[in-house]
Amino acid sequence: MKKILVANRGEIAIRVMQTVKKMGIKTVAVYSTVDRNAPHVKFADEAVCIGEAPSNESYLRADKIIEVAKKLHVDGIHPGYGFLSENADFAELTEQNNIIFIGPGSEAIKIMGSKLAAKDAVKAYNIPMVPGVDKAITDVNKATRIAKDIGFPILIKASAGGGGKGMRIVEKESDLESQMQRAISEATSAFGDGSVFIEKYVTSPRHIEIQVMADKHGNILHFFERECSIQRRHQKVVEEAPSSVLSPALRAKMGEAAVKVAKSCNYVGAGTVEFLIDADHNFYFLEMNTRLQVEHPVTELITGVDLVELQIRVARGEKLQIRQEDLSIKGHALELRVYAEDPVNDFLPSVGKLSTYKIPVGSGIRVDNGFEEGMDIPIYYDPMISKLITYGKTREEAILLMIKAIEDYQIEGVQTTLAFGKFVCEHEAFRSGNFDTHFVKKYFSPKALHQKSEYEAEIAALIALKQYLSDQKLLRLPN
Repeated sequence: MKKILVANRGEIAIRVMQTVKKMGIKTVAVYSTVDRNAPHVKFADEAVCIGEAPSNESYLRADKIIEVAKKLHVDGIHPGYGFLSENADFAELTEQNNIIFIGPGSEAIKIMGSKLAAKDAVKAYNIPMVPGVDKAITDVNKATRIAKDIGFPILIKASAGGGGKGMRIVEKESDLESQMQRAISEATSAFGDGSVFIEKYVTSPRHIEIQVMADKHGNILHFFERECSIQRRHQKVVEEAPSSVLSPALRAKMGEAAVKVAKSCNYVGAGTVEFLIDADHNFYFLEMNTRLQVEHPVTELITGVDLVELQIRVARGEKLQIRQEDLSIKGHALELRVYAEDPVNDFLPSVGKLSTYKIPVGSGIRVDNGFEEGMDIPIYYDPMISKLITYGKTREEAILLMIKAIEDYQIEGVQTTLAFGKFVCEHEAFRSGNFDTHFVKKYFSPKALHQKSEYEAEIAALIALKQYLSDQKLLRLPN
């Protein structure tokens, strides 16, 4: 491959292009009119505008992206994550035009894109799954019978879903009908597919995912786990690797299960197998994400592997040169997704101009960034500004460095999740490792954040007063 087009924007476009350039390959960026002066456009060797600001007129226009790729004699397309990254038709269209899609084949994307098809595919491999029904259901009476069978609480999930859409927790029978209609309606609106299914709701769950990489020669590796339990609205905000709850034996068992999931759909490239772990450390298969994950940097830091480079090597037909026994965990890494969201106002998007924007620097600090000072946060896309990642020899070191990095990160003009990230890192439940996916519900509130800010301001004022009195004393000392 001599030239790769990155069909994405922001921090992930830059992060992919950094590796592409390191490999001596030319880069092509695509952009919408609102992103004309964005950093990813400036970073690329070539850049082409593909449409207006709304993503359905630009970054989701597969036809325009292919047109640009052919015109500029591109050899491969890297989709990043989001947008067209898990679109089987786009993967197929890319291959039909003799361009390498840097991701899995369209068939694997189709299978794993449907939670029901995914469950069906992995059945033969005896991978543990949450008790429930593995067929789409719309009949409320039938749903009630199933729910009574497996026992409340239950979880209604959209088959084509993700990001918490089309998902409802039902605690009692009387709520089932209304919650089911809502889930179907939301799934239809978000994915054009109203299929939902029912499974047992795992109380006190941890969300653990395993990174896998598979080549075209039948080799599949796992790169250990990521802990993704700190979430708001079923979406991750803080991730870390490794998890504080996995024993070496459980880690090996889950890694083997993840490799089997990849085998079940003849997977090629980077993928993530997601699991739930209950309070007794039993694990259950959730789904597979057929792309690079937002949180991939924490895996790169603990394994010393560039996952994007491996994606590209695998896509061009190379055999994986690493063996499973070559891989080991070194140190600990933490990632905070820095969103332009207001934690005090239910994490709603906060758009505006970045009047001040200075990122933290230093040993053990990595910022995958897509913005510059003076830029506006567009309303058209996901409000993630950057990813702040810290690495230490121990979990405690990574956490302390994250707190310092958050304090050094200067952003004015919009509200962000920085204060929330600090709240998490300083909370006893997180520090002790004794938390689950209900962390936000259990411990976080706007009031708690306000109280913390007031306490910190009080401490700062006392320190300043002490320093002032000390200075005055020195000034009054006789010569």
